[in-house]
Amino acid sequence: MQTITMLIGGERTPAASGATFERRNPLDQSVATRAPAAGKADALAAVAAAADAFPAWRDTGPGDRRALLMRAAQSLESKGAAIAAAMAAETGASAQWAGFNVHLGVGMLQEAAALTTHIHGDVIPSDVPGSVAMAVRQGAGVVLGIAPWNAPVILGVRAVATALACGNTVVLKGSEICPATHGLIIDALAQAGFPPGVVNFITNAPADAAEVVEAMVAHPAVRRVNFTGSTRVGRLIAQACARHLKPAVLELGGKAPLVVLDDADLDAAVDAAIFGAFANSGQICMSTERILVDAVVADDFVARFAARAAALPLADPRSGPAVLGSVVDMSTVERCNAMIDDALAKGAKLACGGKATDTLMAATVLDHVTPEMDIYHEESFGPVKAVVRVSGVEAAIACANDSEYGLSAAVFGRDIARAMQVARRIESGICHVNGPTVHDEAQMPFGGVKSSGYGRFGGKAGIEAFTELRWITMQTTPRQYPF
Repeated sequence: MQTITMLIGGERTPAASGATFERRNPLDQSVATRAPAAGKADALAAVAAAADAFPAWRDTGPGDRRALLMRAAQSLESKGAAIAAAMAAETGASAQWAGFNVHLGVGMLQEAAALTTHIHGDVIPSDVPGSVAMAVRQGAGVVLGIAPWNAPVILGVRAVATALACGNTVVLKGSEICPATHGLIIDALAQAGFPPGVVNFITNAPADAAEVVEAMVAHPAVRRVNFTGSTRVGRLIAQACARHLKPAVLELGGKAPLVVLDDADLDAAVDAAIFGAFANSGQICMSTERILVDAVVADDFVARFAARAAALPLADPRSGPAVLGSVVDMSTVERCNAMIDDALAKGAKLACGGKATDTLMAATVLDHVTPEMDIYHEESFGPVKAVVRVSGVEAAIACANDSEYGLSAAVFGRDIARAMQVARRIESGICHVNGPTVHDEAQMPFGGVKSSGYGRFGGKAGIEAFTELRWITMQTTPRQYPF
């Protein structure tokens, strides 16, 4: 068991009340982490510390910000073993998934470091004689980052890295499910030497989340909010931000389709579907949730896909290497089991896998899924995947768009021009031709449409999200006025 602390104004601290909460391992219910149960006073103290540190950090040169972010990347990379142990204990994640989290988290810090000298402005021609008009981007103030448990290092780093590069100070609200894992990100930032108050970290018990978040969103110093998590909670965050007129970046749920056209390279499509569907046991916002296969190749595809899925190693990640570790809790098992029962009762065929009795869930493939089944529409967020058979390109596009979500998608076909046209017509923020739905790079504009949220993380899009665009003029000659 780990006992962690918060970071407020450069000081390691418990909750003001002394209260703590426990996160338990999903497999054996042993206590994985004991963390401070912050209340409203702690939340406001973190924001106040960030607000106090903002003026000096905003005026810190890009070279100094870059150096700190690069040191943070090195520190995070050195914590790979500790992060793997924390993720296995708190969420049941495999060492392979933890390693990927660290790899991409390091890349995100390095990319943020590179962005510090790319926060550009413009000189705009003015109709006023002698007026030099400029569009200038600068740090907005305090940024509140709220990160989830499923890709904890990637999404925890993403919540703060670009904001820091742009001259903002940050408060990271750690997930109640993985407070120690998120705490290791903060350890890396603290060890890099960020000034006190520039980076702050709080943790809270699940019952206190709404009060803690509302208090911080309402604080006048908080100028940006970014949240990654479920669409249900994202709507609540959006409502709170709207009440206080706070811009938000929301990356929410997904139901990613992978379209297999009649001319697809089936080996490549199966490889991508296996990875996209079952990485981290399907608990990724970009996870392949629906595989839309042209009827001409469906039998061949399903046979190959199910055989590969059935052979995926499943084990307690604390005992050795595994592709499929534990899912995060029994509610995931119950939700997925209910979807399996519903689909089979309505005519779906079980290609491999089946219902689980504990959080070690085998890869499960349901064939002949139709719109009448719950799994067609609802996010499984587990290793249970639907195959929908379609006839032709138009049916595939219609089926891909028959979802409230629009985060990631993929299209497989040898005719690249046709596959690209399909990709252009799919309603999603991200679409990959002949690649998996699960793909992320730090410099890319990441985000969704429809119920998958709005705003973009990454690269130039991240600069736009976490800066204020200001119009500043300088009058260089006498100006004439009408009166």
